[in-house]
Amino acid sequence: MISDYLKMRSRIIIIFIAVILIFSSSYLLFDMPVITVLYPLILSIVILLIVGIVDYRVTVIRHRKFKQEGTMISLDPAETSSIIERDYREIIEMLKGEERFHSQKAASDYNNMVEYYTVWAHQIKTPIASMRLALQSEDTDVARRLGGDLNRIEEYVEMVLTFLRLDSDSTDYVIRECELDDIIRSAIRKFSRDFISKKLKMEYEPIKRKTLTDEKWLSFVIEQVISNAVKYTFTGGIKIYMETEDILVVEDTGIGIAPEDLPRIFENGYTGFNGREDKRASGIGLYLCRRICENLGHEISAESTPGVGTKIKMDLSVKKLEVE
Repeated sequence: MISDYLKMRSRIIIIFIAVILIFSSSYLLFDMPVITVLYPLILSIVILLIVGIVDYRVTVIRHRKFKQEGTMISLDPAETSSIIERDYREIIEMLKGEERFHSQKAASDYNNMVEYYTVWAHQIKTPIASMRLALQSEDTDVARRLGGDLNRIEEYVEMVLTFLRLDSDSTDYVIRECELDDIIRSAIRKFSRDFISKKLKMEYEPIKRKTLTDEKWLSFVIEQVISNAVKYTFTGGIKIYMETEDILVVEDTGIGIAPEDLPRIFENGYTGFNGREDKRASGIGLYLCRRICENLGHEISAESTPGVGTKIKMDLSVKKLEVE
């Protein structure tokens, strides 16, 4: 800090030393006694040291205050001690104004985008519902396949809305005690046509357990996990059960996840080997599941063996939330 201070005041120090040298040499040129030169020289040096120490302490205090308070320091040019500092503070104030403008614009653009896609999602659900009603009266392979495609379209629409609403200030979490069986049964019914068309077995027995969560958001997580299980399972089936009192497991007999991909499957946009083989994979579904579980105070993890199957575990114990 002392070296930085000396560099900052180097010009003043050099000028002061030059003045002392000129002053001293003028005395010596006229053959005056040394004491007449030595006394004012010592006095000048003492004054320089005193002024320097005071200025150094003031500079250090202001520097520490700036580091501790940051933007809390007054930006009033009248309170500054030099023209350079006033210029810097004016530049800082201008940059802060630009930052506020861009932040407000970004927030406005984000809200407009969310509003647009919300309206779009509601509009696109109308033809989806119409097509689903038309297919309900038919029980053929084509109808089941089209029903599965409609489910995927609706799933992708919900993924878009969920992705946009994750960081929104108006995310509508309602935390209360919910029956797990109601959430799981609803998710299973949603994919019933897929189970039938792919001839997959569903093993599920009533859990008879309540959990503190948001029903709508937890439903999205469970539906997404079941959707992935159905997508990558071609023989065997899917099993849903409680491993412990708090851990819900969705287990499938699908193609599994490669060991090198397993640590990254909850990252945004990461698809892994299976995703690269399946061109439709976006790598967003499990990322949304992780983010939602974090917001709900739950934990989600995965275990998998290639060629054997995958287990997605959700720890539904809550330590941070209270009943609303």
